[in-house]
Amino acid sequence: MAMNDSYAQLEPARAEIDALEDAALVEFGAPDCGHCRAAQPLIALAFAAHPRVRHLKIEDGRGRPLGRSFRVKLWPTLIFLRQGKEVERLVRPADAAAIELALARIDLAP
Repeated sequence: MAMNDSYAQLEPARAEIDALEDAALVEFGAPDCGHCRAAQPLIALAFAAHPRVRHLKIEDGRGRPLGRSFRVKLWPTLIFLRQGKEVERLVRPADAAAIELALARIDLAP
């Protein structure tokens, strides 16, 4: 698995996210969000060391139930999951080190 470059316009159901067995990063944002665009190189740099982590890049916005179920208020919001459970959350991350550390907490594969 690798980092996704584009936002999924159709979001999965919350039950699908909760049922994930592998480590996953759910990224909420929007293509026209400046904070989201600024975070992309940081996310890519951190992801380079964690290719096994699944990346779900979800376009969020008004009326989108998945983002509301996670109580997303600002973009980008990165939610780090292990076995469908939230382990960590970063909102508007400013450095790759924080993202890499959170990825390391969920990426337990050898």
